Amino acid sequence: AGSKLREIFDKINNLLSGKSVQSGGRAVSVTQHPQALDFVFYKLAEKFVRQGEEEVASHHDAAFPIAVVASGIWEIHPRVGDLFLAHLHKKCPYSVPFYPALKEGTSMEEYQRILGYQVKDSMVEEQDNFLKRMSGMIRLYAALIQLRWPYGDQQGTHPHGLSYGWRWLAQMLNMEPLADVTATLLFDFLEVCGNALMRQYQAQFWKIMLLLQEEYVPRIEAITSSGQMGSLMRLKQFVQKCVQEKKISLPTGALQPAFWKS
Repeated sequence: AGSKLREIFDKINNLLSGKSVQSGGRAVSVTQHPQALDFVFYKLAEKFVRQGEEEVASHHDAAFPIAVVASGIWEIHPRVGDLFLAHLHKKCPYSVPFYPALKEGTSMEEYQRILGYQVKDSMVEEQDNFLKRMSGMIRLYAALIQLRWPYGDQQGTHPHGLSYGWRWLAQMLNMEPLADVTATLLFDFLEVCGNALMRQYQAQFWKIMLLLQEEYVPRIEAITSSGQMGSLMRLKQFVQKCVQEKKISLPTGALQPAFWKS
């Protein structure tokens, strides 16, 4: 509910502003230790990214309430935003976007970690699980760049707005695609913020969608094996439908004005 989200936001904002808040049955304040505020900034940013990786990965609709709180906190406390991007880029290099190359002297296990895979006892996580986590983080990012906390003063610009999404999309299409990963993340990103990009960039946006359909999807197809067709087909059908209908629907789970009255 909107009222519940306001409570959460106010509690986080109060904590970061040096006020005393109740946590675990006791009052805590960042004024209790000289490094407390730095620590809280770091852990909060890490927590937002983890919510993308875990909650949004399992429940796509969760991207919007988490993102609107993160966006509002970022606006008031810019340090949280810097640390959010640092955690996000480390856990999901594709959010930069960047495909790390294998460097000489780097072990395979370490390289898998750099690519974003979880490695435990030399066992690398399953591809499906890896893609699910990356999707969750990209969806959270795609929601965050288009949302603002509705109770802020709204005087300045969004601290990390849609122009960053436009740049991400353009950079993705300038890179050589990776099997499975590229198709999955382009679909996730466009499903969440395609509507917002379409409204903001209009004719320019449709040029990029045509490029995606006519040139980039065939390039992904060329490197995709038969066992990896699922993500490619999803992207292909999505882009085709959007270009044909000349529209992208609002994403499911988008926060409507009525939500804030709940």
